[in-house]
Amino acid sequence: MKYFLDSAKMDEIKEAYETFGIDGVTTNPNHIMLSGKPFKTAIQDMADWAKEQGFKDYNDFPISVEVNPHLETAEEMINMAREIAKVSPCFVIKIPCTEAGCEAARKLEKEGIRVNLTLVFSPAQALFAGKYGCKFVSPFIGWKEANGEDCKQYIEDIVDIYANYGFLGETEIIGAAIRTPKQFVDCAVAGVDCVTAGLAVYKDAMHHPYTNQGMVKFTNAWDNTEGN
Repeated sequence: MKYFLDSAKMDEIKEAYETFGIDGVTTNPNHIMLSGKPFKTAIQDMADWAKEQGFKDYNDFPISVEVNPHLETAEEMINMAREIAKVSPCFVIKIPCTEAGCEAARKLEKEGIRVNLTLVFSPAQALFAGKYGCKFVSPFIGWKEANGEDCKQYIEDIVDIYANYGFLGETEIIGAAIRTPKQFVDCAVAGVDCVTAGLAVYKDAMHHPYTNQGMVKFTNAWDNTEGN
Protein backbone atom coordinates (compact mmCIF):
# COMPACT_ATOMS: atom_id res chain seq x y z
CA MET A 1 0.00 0.00 0.00
CA LYS A 2 1.37 3.40 -0.97
CA TYR A 3 1.60 6.21 1.56
CA PHE A 4 0.78 9.72 0.36
CA LEU A 5 1.04 12.90 2.41
CA ASP A 6 -1.96 15.21 2.54
CA SER A 7 -0.19 18.57 2.66
CA ALA A 8 1.27 21.46 0.67
CA LYS A 9 3.83 22.47 3.31
CA MET A 10 7.34 21.82 2.10
CA ASP A 11 8.73 21.19 5.58
CA GLU A 12 6.12 18.47 6.14
CA ILE A 13 6.71 16.94 2.71
CA LYS A 14 10.46 16.75 3.31
CA GLU A 15 10.04 15.26 6.80
CA ALA A 16 7.47 12.72 5.65
CA TYR A 17 9.69 11.66 2.76
CA GLU A 18 12.80 11.28 4.92
CA THR A 19 11.07 9.64 7.90
CA PHE A 20 8.20 7.63 6.46
CA GLY A 21 9.25 7.19 2.83
CA ILE A 22 6.03 8.60 1.40
CA ASP A 23 5.27 7.63 -2.17
CA GLY A 24 3.50 10.83 -3.21
CA VAL A 25 1.62 13.95 -2.14
CA THR A 26 -2.01 15.02 -2.33
CA THR A 27 -3.10 18.62 -1.99
CA ASN A 28 -6.31 20.62 -2.09
CA PRO A 29 -7.20 24.32 -1.78
CA ASN A 30 -7.25 24.05 2.02
CA HIS A 31 -3.70 22.67 2.07
CA ILE A 32 -2.53 25.45 -0.24
CA MET A 33 -4.09 28.04 2.10
CA LEU A 34 -2.37 26.46 5.13
CA SER A 35 0.99 26.56 3.34
CA GLY A 36 0.79 30.36 3.54
CA LYS A 37 1.78 30.68 -0.12
CA PRO A 38 -0.10 31.69 -3.28
CA PHE A 39 -1.29 28.74 -5.36
CA LYS A 40 1.29 29.12 -8.13
CA THR A 41 4.16 29.51 -5.68
CA ALA A 42 3.10 26.50 -3.61
CA ILE A 43 2.82 24.13 -6.56
CA GLN A 44 6.05 25.41 -8.13
CA ASP A 45 7.90 24.73 -4.87
CA MET A 46 6.60 21.14 -4.90
CA ALA A 47 7.53 20.76 -8.56
CA ASP A 48 11.07 22.05 -7.93
CA TRP A 49 11.57 19.72 -4.96
CA ALA A 50 10.36 16.70 -6.95
CA LYS A 51 12.79 17.54 -9.73
CA GLU A 52 15.64 17.90 -7.21
CA GLN A 53 14.85 14.40 -5.92
CA GLY A 54 15.21 13.01 -9.43
CA PHE A 55 11.55 12.05 -9.87
CA LYS A 56 10.78 11.84 -13.57
CA ASP A 57 6.99 11.81 -13.54
CA TYR A 58 3.81 10.75 -11.72
CA ASN A 59 4.88 7.12 -11.89
CA ASP A 60 7.89 7.93 -9.71
CA PHE A 61 6.18 10.34 -7.31
CA PRO A 62 2.65 11.61 -8.02
CA ILE A 63 1.65 15.02 -6.69
CA SER A 64 -2.08 15.66 -6.90
CA VAL A 65 -3.02 19.30 -7.47
CA GLU A 66 -6.65 20.41 -7.47
CA VAL A 67 -8.27 22.83 -9.91
CA ASN A 68 -9.95 26.04 -8.75
CA PRO A 69 -13.21 25.01 -7.00
CA HIS A 70 -14.98 28.05 -8.50
CA LEU A 71 -14.81 26.49 -11.97
CA GLU A 72 -18.24 25.27 -13.04
CA THR A 73 -17.83 23.93 -16.56
CA ALA A 74 -15.82 21.04 -17.93
CA GLU A 75 -14.10 23.37 -20.38
CA GLU A 76 -12.88 25.64 -17.57
CA MET A 77 -11.56 22.69 -15.58
CA ILE A 78 -9.82 21.25 -18.63
CA ASN A 79 -8.12 24.55 -19.44
CA MET A 80 -6.79 24.94 -15.90
CA ALA A 81 -5.76 21.29 -15.76
CA ARG A 82 -3.66 21.77 -18.89
CA GLU A 83 -1.86 24.73 -17.32
CA ILE A 84 -1.19 22.87 -14.06
CA ALA A 85 0.08 19.80 -15.91
CA LYS A 86 2.70 21.93 -17.69
CA VAL A 87 4.36 22.82 -14.36
CA SER A 88 5.59 19.30 -13.57
CA PRO A 89 5.42 15.80 -15.09
CA CYS A 90 4.79 14.59 -11.53
CA PHE A 91 1.47 16.43 -11.32
CA VAL A 92 -1.84 14.58 -11.40
CA ILE A 93 -4.89 16.82 -11.62
CA LYS A 94 -7.58 16.57 -8.96
CA ILE A 95 -11.03 17.02 -10.46
CA PRO A 96 -14.21 16.99 -8.35
CA CYS A 97 -16.76 14.23 -8.84
CA THR A 98 -19.52 16.42 -10.27
CA GLU A 99 -21.20 16.16 -13.66
CA ALA A 100 -18.89 18.79 -15.14
CA GLY A 101 -15.94 17.26 -13.32
CA CYS A 102 -16.62 13.79 -14.69
CA GLU A 103 -16.83 15.17 -18.22
CA ALA A 104 -13.53 16.98 -17.70
CA ALA A 105 -11.89 13.89 -16.19
CA ARG A 106 -12.90 11.69 -19.11
CA LYS A 107 -11.61 14.18 -21.70
CA LEU A 108 -8.38 14.90 -19.83
CA GLU A 109 -7.53 11.21 -19.60
CA LYS A 110 -8.07 10.91 -23.35
CA GLU A 111 -5.56 13.76 -23.79
CA GLY A 112 -3.03 11.96 -21.62
CA ILE A 113 -3.38 14.29 -18.63
CA ARG A 114 -3.76 12.06 -15.60
CA VAL A 115 -6.63 12.67 -13.20
CA ASN A 116 -7.37 12.05 -9.55
CA LEU A 117 -11.18 12.06 -9.26
CA THR A 118 -11.79 13.53 -5.83
CA LEU A 119 -14.58 14.32 -3.36
CA VAL A 120 -15.92 10.80 -3.88
CA PHE A 121 -18.28 9.64 -1.15
CA SER A 122 -20.00 6.55 -2.59
CA PRO A 123 -19.18 3.42 -4.58
CA ALA A 124 -21.47 4.71 -7.33
CA GLN A 125 -19.32 7.81 -7.72
CA ALA A 126 -16.13 5.75 -7.62
CA LEU A 127 -17.31 3.73 -10.62
CA PHE A 128 -16.94 6.75 -12.89
CA ALA A 129 -13.22 7.06 -12.20
CA GLY A 130 -12.65 3.42 -13.11
CA LYS A 131 -14.77 3.64 -16.23
CA TYR A 132 -12.86 6.70 -17.45
CA GLY A 133 -9.46 5.19 -16.68
CA CYS A 134 -8.47 7.88 -14.20
CA LYS A 135 -5.06 7.46 -12.60
CA PHE A 136 -6.58 7.74 -9.11
CA VAL A 137 -9.92 7.82 -7.35
CA SER A 138 -10.18 9.39 -3.90
CA PRO A 139 -13.04 8.04 -1.78
CA PHE A 140 -13.06 10.11 1.41
CA ILE A 141 -13.08 8.22 4.69
CA GLY A 142 -12.31 10.61 7.55
CA TRP A 143 -15.14 13.01 6.71
CA LYS A 144 -17.71 10.23 6.57
CA GLU A 145 -16.61 8.56 9.80
CA ALA A 146 -16.52 11.94 11.56
CA ASN A 147 -20.25 12.12 10.79
CA GLY A 148 -21.02 8.72 12.26
CA GLU A 149 -20.65 6.46 9.21
CA ASP A 150 -18.71 3.21 9.35
CA CYS A 151 -16.58 3.22 6.21
CA LYS A 152 -15.26 -0.33 6.32
CA GLN A 153 -17.99 -1.71 4.05
CA TYR A 154 -17.91 1.37 1.84
CA ILE A 155 -14.24 0.93 1.02
CA GLU A 156 -14.55 -2.85 0.64
CA ASP A 157 -17.39 -2.35 -1.85
CA ILE A 158 -15.27 -0.06 -3.99
CA VAL A 159 -12.40 -2.58 -4.05
CA ASP A 160 -14.80 -5.41 -4.93
CA ILE A 161 -16.43 -3.42 -7.73
CA TYR A 162 -13.05 -2.50 -9.19
CA ALA A 163 -12.01 -6.15 -9.08
CA ASN A 164 -15.23 -7.16 -10.87
CA TYR A 165 -14.54 -4.90 -13.84
CA GLY A 166 -10.76 -5.00 -14.13
CA PHE A 167 -10.26 -1.49 -12.79
CA LEU A 168 -7.83 -2.60 -10.04
CA GLY A 169 -4.32 -1.56 -10.95
CA GLU A 170 -5.58 0.68 -13.74
CA THR A 171 -7.27 3.22 -11.48
CA GLU A 172 -5.59 3.29 -8.09
CA ILE A 173 -7.84 3.70 -5.07
CA ILE A 174 -6.69 6.28 -2.53
CA GLY A 175 -8.23 6.02 0.92
CA ALA A 176 -8.50 9.78 1.38
CA ALA A 177 -8.82 12.06 4.39
CA ILE A 178 -7.44 9.39 6.72
CA ARG A 179 -7.67 10.57 10.32
CA THR A 180 -6.69 7.55 12.45
CA PRO A 181 -4.32 4.56 12.34
CA LYS A 182 -7.40 2.28 12.40
CA GLN A 183 -8.50 3.76 9.08
CA PHE A 184 -5.05 2.89 7.70
CA VAL A 185 -5.62 -0.70 8.76
CA ASP A 186 -9.17 -0.86 7.36
CA CYS A 187 -7.85 0.32 3.99
CA ALA A 188 -4.99 -2.17 4.03
CA VAL A 189 -7.28 -5.09 4.89
CA ALA A 190 -9.67 -4.11 2.10
CA GLY A 191 -6.85 -3.99 -0.44
CA VAL A 192 -6.83 -0.27 -1.13
CA ASP A 193 -3.88 0.81 -3.29
CA CYS A 194 -2.94 3.98 -1.40
CA VAL A 195 -3.80 6.05 1.65
CA THR A 196 -3.30 9.76 2.16
CA ALA A 197 -3.10 11.46 5.52
CA GLY A 198 -1.55 14.37 7.36
CA LEU A 199 1.87 14.05 8.96
CA ALA A 200 0.40 13.81 12.47
CA VAL A 201 -1.55 10.67 11.52
CA TYR A 202 1.61 8.93 10.32
CA LYS A 203 3.28 9.84 13.59
CA ASP A 204 0.32 8.44 15.56
CA ALA A 205 0.44 5.19 13.57
CA MET A 206 4.10 4.74 14.49
CA HIS A 207 3.51 4.84 18.24
CA HIS A 208 2.21 2.27 20.70
CA PRO A 209 2.41 2.37 24.53
CA TYR A 210 3.86 -1.16 24.67
CA THR A 211 6.68 -0.09 22.37
CA ASN A 212 7.45 2.75 24.77
CA GLN A 213 7.24 0.36 27.73
CA GLY A 214 9.56 -2.07 26.00
CA MET A 215 12.10 0.65 25.25
CA VAL A 216 12.20 1.64 28.94
CA LYS A 217 12.62 -1.98 30.04
CA PHE A 218 15.36 -2.76 27.55
CA THR A 219 17.19 0.51 28.21
CA ASN A 220 17.27 -0.30 31.91
CA ALA A 221 18.54 -3.80 31.14
CA TRP A 222 21.27 -2.39 28.90
CA ASP A 223 22.35 0.11 31.54
CA ASN A 224 22.48 -2.62 34.22
CA THR A 225 24.49 -5.08 32.15
CA GLU A 226 28.06 -5.33 33.40
CA GLY A 227 30.56 -4.09 30.88
CA ASN A 228 28.19 -1.87 28.88
